[in-house]
Order: sequence, then structure tokens, then C-alpha cells
Amino acid sequence: MSTEELKEEVSILLCEDDENLGMLLREYLEAKGYNAELCVDGEEGLKAFMAKEYHLCILDVMMPKMDGITLAKKIHEKSPETPFMFLTAKNMKDDVRTGFEVGADDYITKPFSMEEVVFRIEAIMRRVKGKKTKDSSIHQIGKFTFDSQKQILSLGDKQTKLTTKEAELLTLLSNKTNELLQRDYALKTIWIDDNYFNARSMDVYITKLRKHLKDDPNVEILNVHGKGYKLVITDAE
Repeated sequence: MSTEELKEEVSILLCEDDENLGMLLREYLEAKGYNAELCVDGEEGLKAFMAKEYHLCILDVMMPKMDGITLAKKIHEKSPETPFMFLTAKNMKDDVRTGFEVGADDYITKPFSMEEVVFRIEAIMRRVKGKKTKDSSIHQIGKFTFDSQKQILSLGDKQTKLTTKEAELLTLLSNKTNELLQRDYALKTIWIDDNYFNARSMDVYITKLRKHLKDDPNVEILNVHGKGYKLVITDAE
């Protein structure tokens, strides 16, 4: 599933009482192809949600008139299937725990990079669309058939059960066959954090995937120095 498919007609409700931050984030999301609406307090956010359908909600925890946790509960009561993520102050562990208890799909602490917000949005939308579209779980990789939902890679009668991380990484590569999968994007989508140790871990999983795919010489995973990886499938002669 491509990034453009994930963004297609995605409407986002953004609730942030810091108007400067909210406007910057809204403008960034719109520049990335999303349809974002900004509300500056919880009551305004609830009114907007009741009047229109949104595919994702981004809620600041600390807001006037109605806090983000209360707003999330009301949103969840009306539309349990709508995913939402929280914006919270750094080191507010109670906020994070409470957020997940009310059904949050993710959270991000301030200060944050705009790019990271987009990475997390894409990860959430991929999970949501993956649940709705069963056919999207089947990928043809050269002679291999990959069922990302069951995490099974098949070649003829041979079936290999992949680990969750292997399956998630192969899914990202499959969605961008013969195109660049950016390293930072893969790290933040699967590992959430692009630190040194997670980067080394991803290198290990790339090596494992190469071994799983070695039975088809027309399939290979290339390193693109300093940028990421590319799943290359060439036509068999």
C-alpha cells in the first residue's frame, strides 16, 4: 500500500490549544496531502467531530473547556472505530497510561518533529486500512507469495513463518517494490524510534529477509547507501 493511497481522502481532526503550534502542524499536514481541521479547545473539537466524519483524531491532552482524555472518551463512544493519538507534555507518564486505557492508538511527546507526526499517522492508517482490506495482505514477490496478515512466506510447497518484525519490514518493502524504502521511515514505522540500536536491529532483520528470499535469484534487497533499502524484482528470462 503506497503512501499516496494511505493519504487518499484522509480527514484529520486536530485539537491543539496552542494556536501557533496547531496552525503549523495543520499547514504541514495539508502540505503532505492530508485534509486537516484545527480546533483550539476540547468543546470545539467535540462539536466538529459530531458534525463531520474524520478518519483520525490528534488530540492535545491539556486543553481548556474539555481536556483531551475526556474528548477522546466522547469520540470513542460515538465512533469506536475512529483511531486517535495524543499530544502530551514530556515526562507525563500518567497521561500516556491513561491515554492507552481509553483506547489511544499512539501518542507523541512535545516537542516533536512534524515529520515524526506524519510517520505515526501513516503507521496508524496502514493498520486501519490493513484491517479493512483483506486482499491487501497478499503480496507477490517474484516466485514467492507473502501473506502479511498470517506472516507466511510461501514458495511452492515450502512455507516460512516470519517473525512480526520480519513481516512488518517485508510488508513495507513489498509496498514499495523497485522503489526506495527510506531507512528513517521504516525505523519510525516499525520501531517508533530511529536510534542507533534500533537501526542495527533493522540491519539484522534485512539480513534474515535476504536469506528467506534467496531461493529466487530474481529477488533481492539492495542497500541504498545513506538512504535505505530497495526490494528489487527482475523479470525472469
